[in-house]
Amino acid sequence: MKVAPTCLPAATIRAFESRGHDQTVDLGRALGRRLNHAITLFLIGDLGSGKTAFAQGLAQGLDVPPSYTVTSPTYTLINEYPGRLPFFHVDLYRLPEPVDADDIGLLDLFDEEGIVAVEWAQRLHPADRPAQRLELFFGIAGDASRSIRIIAYGLGPSDLLNDIDNWLPPSP
Repeated sequence: MKVAPTCLPAATIRAFESRGHDQTVDLGRALGRRLNHAITLFLIGDLGSGKTAFAQGLAQGLDVPPSYTVTSPTYTLINEYPGRLPFFHVDLYRLPEPVDADDIGLLDLFDEEGIVAVEWAQRLHPADRPAQRLELFFGIAGDASRSIRIIAYGLGPSDLLNDIDNWLPPSP
């Protein structure tokens, strides 16, 4: 996985290029291994851009048992998985914009002691976003390539991005 330089401090924003599904999963796993406290991640991108693959890796890094199949909760809205920390996987794709986060219990979920990954988070009103969070922007860069930009808001989330490339497996 290639790490792209940025003009902002490394602790605030990081950019990655994934050359395939497995590298996107690897990035999620690497970040999941570093998580040791509750945090919300917003996964933003078009269909097929890698959000669910990243969430699958995140679940692996959080030690969700392999007997659980992590899929996009498009029709159930929220899936909860056990792990080192509870993992809540949310998908807002089917909901109209702007999503009323309070009506669907999402604001309460942000206060849970677990990891909350929200696909299609761009459908949320900006006022409903927790102050400390990671926003991940997924872009399609080719047939299998994806660009992934991570922005950390708050001191704790910024610390998660320090040296993340040291946690990633080497590119083939």
